[in-house]
Amino acid sequence: MKTFLISALALTAGLGVGSGRAADFDLNALIEAAKAEPPLTVYDSTGKITEMADAFAAKYGLQATGTKTKATAQLETIIREVQSGNVQTDVSFISDVPAAMGQLLPGDFAESWLPPDLAADISPEAQNPLLIVSSPNVLTYNTKLFDKCPITNIWQLTEPEWKGKVSMQDPLGKPSYTDWFNQMRSHADDRIAAAYEAKFGKKLDAAAASATEAFVAALAANGPLLTDSDSAAAEAVAAPGQTQPFVGLVSAAKFRDNDGAGFTLGLCDGVDPIIGFSNATVGLIVKGTDSPNAAKLFVHYAMTAEGIAPQAEDGKLSSNKTVGLPADEPSGVGAHLDEVLPYDPSTGVEDWDTRQDWQDLWRLNYKR
Repeated sequence: MKTFLISALALTAGLGVGSGRAADFDLNALIEAAKAEPPLTVYDSTGKITEMADAFAAKYGLQATGTKTKATAQLETIIREVQSGNVQTDVSFISDVPAAMGQLLPGDFAESWLPPDLAADISPEAQNPLLIVSSPNVLTYNTKLFDKCPITNIWQLTEPEWKGKVSMQDPLGKPSYTDWFNQMRSHADDRIAAAYEAKFGKKLDAAAASATEAFVAALAANGPLLTDSDSAAAEAVAAPGQTQPFVGLVSAAKFRDNDGAGFTLGLCDGVDPIIGFSNATVGLIVKGTDSPNAAKLFVHYAMTAEGIAPQAEDGKLSSNKTVGLPADEPSGVGAHLDEVLPYDPSTGVEDWDTRQDWQDLWRLNYKR
């Protein structure tokens, strides 16, 4: 472990100073305790974590390093460090809630901490474990080719007109997509069924295990263009010079390419029953950290408008209900959040347990 003389303040119960009720929480005491601890190491799957860590360090007079690392690498690193007793990672923002709930939390490799003074502003479903942000993944179209989104119902994506013309990341390599499938079945299956009936004028075949499974199988059979990144999916839809009509499912963060790379991405709003889904990021403090108070202070900072600002610019929505998206956020998804399927961690473990089942369903039905 990192060697450093730990303040007596850090030796209080739990993860250091600040455990308990809002009335007992003392942010100033937490700041002072954090200043007596070693430099902080924070990981996230977005490069914005570097900017966040630098701003945090400047604000509180601490040393902190933010590093962009994929969720799978974070999981492996945390487990390895805790098992070896050589913990170097202090805070981990992991964009794979099911894996965190299925491995890290039950394995006692990390724990979630809810800032007591902010609890009233954080949605109950986002508190345990603490979800830092939700990242909308939305249906998009090319504004140079269409005056408005060319679809109004997600079942259109399963029809011959859109065969091979839907771009999205490969569910066999992107777990958030299989999680989306399970979230739809768990929390919106009746809406998927109603959208089918609205589109085709008849009820789904009673033999279908669920409306979501029928949709996933039909989408796979319609041969979508599968990519290994959101960037590639967005490029297929609206890169400069694109003349083929595609509908894509991409992160709202990719709309920044409209200015940066000359893309012409448009947000599909009003699609029955949803325009996309949110992938959440869970904030965890690694067991065995020798900077427990600095770790808690960083989590607290990330749950404020100031702390999460670099990610909010990319359309990522804080779980703190008092924190909104910037007015100039490029996708405009902030006006359509009620059309995005939110991530519900109440079925996070089930999302984890059924990934292979959804991958098998996709693999069996996918055709090009």
